[in-house]
Amino acid sequence: MSVSTSFSGAARPYPGGDPYADYRTADLPFTALPDLADRGLGGAVIAASDEFFADRENLLVPGPARFDPGHFGHKGKVMDGWETRRRRGPDAAEPHPSADDHDWALIRLGVPGVVRGVVVDTAHFRGNHPQAVGVEGAHVPGTPSPEELLGGDVKWLPLVPRTPVGGHAANGFAVDVPEPVTHLRLRQYPDGGIARLRVHGEAVPDPEWLAALGVFDLAALENGGHVEDASDRFFSSAVNMIGPGRSRRMDEGWETRRRRDAGHDWVRIRLTGRCVLRAVEIDTACYLGNAAGWACLSVLDATTGADPADHTAGWTELLPRTRLQPDSRHRFPLAGAPAATHLRIDIHPDGGIARLRAHGTLTEEGARRPALSR
Repeated sequence: MSVSTSFSGAARPYPGGDPYADYRTADLPFTALPDLADRGLGGAVIAASDEFFADRENLLVPGPARFDPGHFGHKGKVMDGWETRRRRGPDAAEPHPSADDHDWALIRLGVPGVVRGVVVDTAHFRGNHPQAVGVEGAHVPGTPSPEELLGGDVKWLPLVPRTPVGGHAANGFAVDVPEPVTHLRLRQYPDGGIARLRVHGEAVPDPEWLAALGVFDLAALENGGHVEDASDRFFSSAVNMIGPGRSRRMDEGWETRRRRDAGHDWVRIRLTGRCVLRAVEIDTACYLGNAAGWACLSVLDATTGADPADHTAGWTELLPRTRLQPDSRHRFPLAGAPAATHLRIDIHPDGGIARLRAHGTLTEEGARRPALSR
């Protein structure tokens, strides 16, 4: 089912589609960005108005929703998503129920950031999906309780205004709100089921926290690292390479297709801010017969006017072409590295890299102006 309603405001709807479709398409360009609500980053659904039929935590479960037509429980059909009971308030039978007569869920993002797009996936919810949804965001530092978030002093920004959605569809919304947020409020009108929620955007970490850390991973997603471009994303996203923790499976890293030409693959990363790197780590965990064969690393300082997209000028080699071993962590201390805003890894000829870590310190300028806070 497609959602074609158009409106002006903070968000723009995209056509719905098969919930198992590849969202990294021209129709949903923002899905190339990381999911800021990912459980692996610390995202959580901390409260909901109702979860009678299916738990709110299902909204952030990795992977597509599953459906077992014969799975029933004491309360009815067991669904892989968040599903509320049917509302029977005084206004529920009206075509347009009152603003208070609806269900909601509060989501804490795994890392604060600027939301660029939201996917409200109603996979397998057909006659029991909501009529419409809305999404709001708020920036509340620390770890506020649901009661504090619902208090009258919290300012909620509309990210997706109340908009009709389709059942069994990936309802996508582009968001144009520049303020970073830490929490979301997902509203569904008046009730029903939503399988998954994905919140794509750019991380904006707390600069005071980064200053307290001193030396940290400047490529890490949670610290504001951002994959600007990659030569190939065939098997998995290059964003995985800067994700938290160690890779536990082959699909949790970055893997390219097999090259049948004389070229090689690469990824360009915008670091947290202008910095000096002290050590790097290239991890090929879980890649055995398909690890990258060799790798080299280069840095560039875009504050000089150099163009990061130009791979022929402005780059300084940090690590020469080096042989990699399968399923191994490779650590390289650095001495005398120049100040940089970008890091590029070139792998030869193709293959998989599980994680890339780039430890260092922000320069004085970088501490004043982290790249993602500009």
